[in-house]
Amino acid sequence: MSHSLNEIAAHAKRAARGTGLSWGMAEEAARATRWLASQDLAGPALLSDVLAKNDGLPHAQVAPVSLNGEWRAPEGDLCPLAVGTTLSDCADQLEPGRPVKMANVSYPLLVLPFAAWAAIHLKQPVRVTYQNVQIDTDGDGIWIDDPHREINTSKAKALTCQIATKRTDGAKLPGLRGTVTPEIWARLDAFAQRTFAPATDASRLLGAGAGVSDND
Repeated sequence: MSHSLNEIAAHAKRAARGTGLSWGMAEEAARATRWLASQDLAGPALLSDVLAKNDGLPHAQVAPVSLNGEWRAPEGDLCPLAVGTTLSDCADQLEPGRPVKMANVSYPLLVLPFAAWAAIHLKQPVRVTYQNVQIDTDGDGIWIDDPHREINTSKAKALTCQIATKRTDGAKLPGLRGTVTPEIWARLDAFAQRTFAPATDASRLLGAGAGVSDND
């Protein structure tokens, strides 16, 4: 089903908050989901998967334990939202010939929007590589090389972000709307519902007509 990008971002933000992410992380998750959806990529689906995988886990457990050398989680897999926001904060670490390497990243495509914003900050294209997937971005357009259709993989044992050479061939550009299946929308909605306060007797009485007769 087609949705506006603002609608997708708002739904993604509520879902992220529903799993306990901070307001800041929820905002970043929404921006990343919107960016991928604008490129007709599976942002909403991957967000629902990563929220389910990391539901209730503390941020420190899925974030890089150190930025020296290869980025790794203390144990288990890195969260793409945690490494993405770290990449945005440390974009200046990306220099020609000095890639940022990460190990065991879940749903690695969600790192791409943050690489795109790093490209805008650095005014240079950035390449994201995992498995046999290679994606270049200048922040707006993308060039995807995915010969084995691994772009939506659930885990990359190794992911690299590095400065790329400028491309002159045609890039894939963002659209104005995104597509989300009803099943994925419902999965996100299940998380978003957690942000709503449960009904009380008082709130029910204040509801439209509930418990109050106007026939007095």
